[in-house]
This record gives sequence, C-alpha cells and structure tokens, in this order.
Amino acid sequence: MPQTVDLNDKVAFVTGAASGLGAAISRRLIEGGARVVLADLAGDKAKMLADALDPGGERTLPIRLDVSSEQGAAHAMSLCLQRFGGLDILVNNAGTDVTAPLDEVGVEAWTHVLHTNLLGPFLLTKLALPALKDSDGGQGGQVVNITSTAAVRAWPNASAYHASKWGLLGLSRALHAELRSSGVRVSALVTGGMRTPFLLDRFPDLDPAKLQDPGRVADAVCFMLGMPRDAIVAELTIVPPQETSWP
Repeated sequence: MPQTVDLNDKVAFVTGAASGLGAAISRRLIEGGARVVLADLAGDKAKMLADALDPGGERTLPIRLDVSSEQGAAHAMSLCLQRFGGLDILVNNAGTDVTAPLDEVGVEAWTHVLHTNLLGPFLLTKLALPALKDSDGGQGGQVVNITSTAAVRAWPNASAYHASKWGLLGLSRALHAELRSSGVRVSALVTGGMRTPFLLDRFPDLDPAKLQDPGRVADAVCFMLGMPRDAIVAELTIVPPQETSWP
C-alpha cells in the first residue's frame, strides 16, 4: 500500500485526531495534500499537532470536540464548512473504553462508551452527509469508520466496548448499502492492537512488539480512500502478525 495518495485539496474531518491512530491518519492525509480538521476532546493537543504538521496553519483546523454532543458536533461541522467550503472525507476514529466485568460497570460508564464510539459516528455522518453528497462535483465523498477486532469477536471485561464496536460495524454496513446510490462511499476498517496510548497507557504489561504501528493502519485508510470510483473497499481488516485478540 502506498504511504501517500493524491488527496490534493480534499477536505478531511478526523475525530480523535490528536494522538495515536488519529494523529497518524491526519499526518498521512496532509502528506497527500488534504486539508484536515483535527477534532479531539483534547483541543490543546489537537492544536499542538496542527502546529507541528502545518506550521503555516493553512491546511489544518484544530477543534476541541466531544463527538457525543449533538450541539458540539454541529458546531464543529459548521466551522469546517466555513473554513474550507466543503467536505470530502470523514474519518470516525474517536473511541473510548471501560475495562471491567459487567457487575462493576455503571450505567454512566456504559453510556459514555456507547455515546463516544457509536452515537458520535452517527451524529457526524448525519451532519456531514449534505456536504459529502456534494463532494467531487456531486459524485460523492467517503466515510471511514475505525472499528476493531472487538467488532468480530469477544473477550471478557469489555462488554461496552464490544457492543459499541459491533454496532459501529453494523452501522457501516447499513450505510454502505444506503448511501452508495448517492455516491457516498462508506467503509469500515477493522483494526487489531496498535502501539498507541489507547492500549499502552492502560495495559502496561502488553508487549509493544506484538502490536502494530499505527502508521501502517493509517496507510490502510489511505488505501481505502485511494480506490478508483468503480470500486469500494467496504470492509478491511488489518492486524499485527501476533495479534493476541484474533484466532
């Protein structure tokens, strides 16, 4: 897979963009010539990344965003359209988790995971849809939903995460079928464990050598985005060779 694709002047909106996979995706998109909204709950980190990737500030727009907030998502999408005049690519990458057995997971914690991982992509895709339909002269833009091997198998103490990621994969499949007639392509990327803070900060006993470089996963996103109009990568799985959560 090429590390960069020709995305010259395309407008992309990436959630969870400030670190880990989101930062790697944002970097690849900017390298490909795209203008990128870096949306993250950690707005200060999004600004720092934007300054590093785009010192002139011409090709990036950092935004603090809670993806589960309908008002916040609408405001962020409005800022994107005001700044760049349209939208071609939406990458729903923001995610969270709670690691605990069912009898210890509270309703608030469960709801937070579902709202971030599933409601957020629904809100942003719905808000982005008019601009995505107008993308590329009306041919349509693309949505990439970052899901997980947690969407296709299960392990203990992650019921909320599994429910949200199975739901996101189902949403992706449904919208792929629903929106392709309008030209909007919807893809799901099922990814295994990565060397990112999402895992390493919470599970210090993990062996980083058994996890994959988020840059390789970002390459997979660019591969999906780079497909010609006569094909759609509706679903793609990328895992490290020693993936511990995969048979």
